[in-house]
Amino acid sequence: MKLRTRLIISFCIIIFVPVMLTGITFWGFGQIQMKGIRQLYDGNTNPYELLLNSIRVLSHFTKADVEKLQKVAGEEPQKLEDLEYLAGINEELNEKYSFLVIRKGEEILYAGDQVTPESLPDFQEEEEGGSIGSYVDEDGKLLLKQIDFLYTDNTKGSMFIVTVTEKLLPEIKGMVTDMLLSIILILVFTAGMLVVWIYKGIFNPIRKLQIAAENIKDGNLDFTIEPENDDEIGALCQSFEEMRKRLKDSTEEKISNEKENKVLISNISHDLKTPITAIKGYVEGIIDGVADTQEKMDRYIRTIYNKANEMDTLINELTLYSQIDTNRIPYNFNRIHVSDYFEDCVEELTLDLETKGIGLAYFNYADENIRIIADPEQLKRVINNIVGNSVKYLDKQKGFINIRVRDVGDFIQVEIEDNGKGIAAKDLPYIFDRFYRTDTSRNSATGGSGIGLSIVKKIIEDHGGSIWATSKEHTGTIMYFVIRKYQEVWNE
Repeated sequence: MKLRTRLIISFCIIIFVPVMLTGITFWGFGQIQMKGIRQLYDGNTNPYELLLNSIRVLSHFTKADVEKLQKVAGEEPQKLEDLEYLAGINEELNEKYSFLVIRKGEEILYAGDQVTPESLPDFQEEEEGGSIGSYVDEDGKLLLKQIDFLYTDNTKGSMFIVTVTEKLLPEIKGMVTDMLLSIILILVFTAGMLVVWIYKGIFNPIRKLQIAAENIKDGNLDFTIEPENDDEIGALCQSFEEMRKRLKDSTEEKISNEKENKVLISNISHDLKTPITAIKGYVEGIIDGVADTQEKMDRYIRTIYNKANEMDTLINELTLYSQIDTNRIPYNFNRIHVSDYFEDCVEELTLDLETKGIGLAYFNYADENIRIIADPEQLKRVINNIVGNSVKYLDKQKGFINIRVRDVGDFIQVEIEDNGKGIAAKDLPYIFDRFYRTDTSRNSATGGSGIGLSIVKKIIEDHGGSIWATSKEHTGTIMYFVIRKYQEVWNE
């Protein structure tokens, strides 16, 4: 849920839920309380009128008692001198928070409560049957209903039904209290519900992001952040997780590169040290006069020259490696004829391999007119590196290398086969990785930087091709690479 939608819903909940629940609560409490009030006072009374015009309604509550006493005063006034009878009437009035006061002449004959008004209205001369009047005292705390009559001895008498308004209708006060308490509980419930909802939807993910940020600050990237919701914060968590993954990959790549650089420096240092040591030894031999014949002198100089070439090759590989690492290999692509190009390459290789006693055979199974788009210098580097690797690992008395060129549809395929010691099956998937070496002994015969085949792979892939190898231990290895043919598009 989107954060904007969540806020709109929260606003609606804050406004409408308390109003709705309050209305339901008022209605429910009202029905319960008012039912009790109707049963206690008068079934025909509208309970809600108690809140609007309580004096008139309170007066109505004792109407039946007034009519009853008025009838007794007119027909049996002698009962109004019977204290036991008056106590019974007073007990009934007490249920309605009222009490009875009887006055005979100027004397109070009966008082049902100690809260007797200090002054009672005088007897009103009315027609037979007595008069009825309602009064409210000065403080508004007492409601008096007066019934004037004559005793059997013609003594003036007055009955007063006194209602204490302060003590009336506790049900209403209880109802109001309950309603206020209910409103507070509703507000607390609504606020709590929103706090939990917002906390789970907003603060929990923010807390996760805070913990994740602290982990990153401490260098810990081995954790995950799972978005809980499909909203803005969820999208932020997802972006943060993507950032963490990239940062972790970048850190791992940096560590790997640093490790590879250390390996490269170690390899180059070791492999430079070997020819330098040899050069120093032969130079010292010349200086000390050990090369005392022209034949020895020529052999020493030729050896020094070869060792210098080895150093030059290592330095060139190092330079090319730095270009590969920054994707800045200089390419000069041209259309070249496959047949002519590979014949020239084989001719150059033949001269070098003959001096080492290695046979070289070349087979071209492709059409002579086939052309490719390639960088001649970089493609020659590929062939020289592969052949150089083959020469390095030849362990037979009669070594040979076969180069075959085939037409395979949209590509030309080059195969370079040797009869060397081969590559173990466990090593074959990794031979194109930088610094991977099947021979870890690093003797002078098989030394090298360990980046030759990784350079080859990079160059072939930059030409839009691919490279792979098959090998059998103690039998030999075949390197394959393919490059797309050049095809002209004619517009008719």
